Amino acid sequence: MKILIVDDNEINVMLLEEVLKEKGYETYSFLNPLEAIKSLETNQYDLAFIDYMMPEINGIEVIKKIKEKNPETIVVMLTAENSNDVKLEALKVGSNEFLSKPIDTAEIIVRVENSEKIIKSNKILKDYSHTLEKEVKEATKKLLISQYETLAVLSNVAEYRDEDTNLHTKRVAYYSKLIAKKSGLDEETQDIIFYASPLHDVGKIGIPDNILLKPGKLTDEEFEIMRTHATIGYDMLKDFPDNKYLKAGAEIALTHHEKFNGKGYPNGLKGDEIDIKGQIVAIADVFDALTSVRPYKKAWPLEKAFNLIEEELGGHFNPYFGRIFLDNKDEVLKIYNKYKD
Repeated sequence: MKILIVDDNEINVMLLEEVLKEKGYETYSFLNPLEAIKSLETNQYDLAFIDYMMPEINGIEVIKKIKEKNPETIVVMLTAENSNDVKLEALKVGSNEFLSKPIDTAEIIVRVENSEKIIKSNKILKDYSHTLEKEVKEATKKLLISQYETLAVLSNVAEYRDEDTNLHTKRVAYYSKLIAKKSGLDEETQDIIFYASPLHDVGKIGIPDNILLKPGKLTDEEFEIMRTHATIGYDMLKDFPDNKYLKAGAEIALTHHEKFNGKGYPNGLKGDEIDIKGQIVAIADVFDALTSVRPYKKAWPLEKAFNLIEEELGGHFNPYFGRIFLDNKDEVLKIYNKYKD
């Protein structure tokens, strides 16, 4: 242990040093309390013996400084005062024990040995706490990875029915996270949007192939059936409210075809009535659909797709999120080029 001794009485200091060094302890002694406080900048002590009555500042102030620097330091106040007020004041600032003057060497040894046991116990508890914290983090990490893998498989179920869009969900996830990040949403929300957005079209597994993969324009009746993928996806995911990713996925599936002006589907929601995650994914989904090959169309040129987003600010899209998307074209293009079909 590293033991601090602060006492303006040189004889007391010598006595403490002699007893402690004989037992193999490392001592740091100061007659001036201000010098002792200065030493706290470069030293961390396990145990401290602090005199109460000293010139310039008293032991109470020294204890305050010690506890500020290292709350785990065990402090024993040395005092000839038997006043309860002094002891109460010392306890309030963090004194652990008291040792009456004149100093009894046998009592010193007992106090130090007891303090050493406490310090060792605290270290064991601290080490155990760190180990437990590490194990919890590892277990949480494994659980999250398992969740992410499950989400990826679930989103791919619908995706693999159409070979022309096998990276659609990945691009939508990255576009959506870009908008969320640039709009100042917190990291947890960004994370949720990133992992939940690929579920936006999961309801398409309930759409017949003759409609989903039709190479030409859909009839009005077929289009009404296609529209049901939003509610199908919501119904698939809505019963898992305790899973933040599936809960967000349900909200996104239901709202990503709503329009800011209220002319979308399935519920004709308008403006802030639309879930914020659905508003963000709507931009990413439309842009990627326009710039990707589909069974019924060729890919649009990028600039034409950007122009449509611009034209639909306040119409199809939330103008705030849409402007963020357009103001970050360079990063959008990086995602587009990195995850090309």
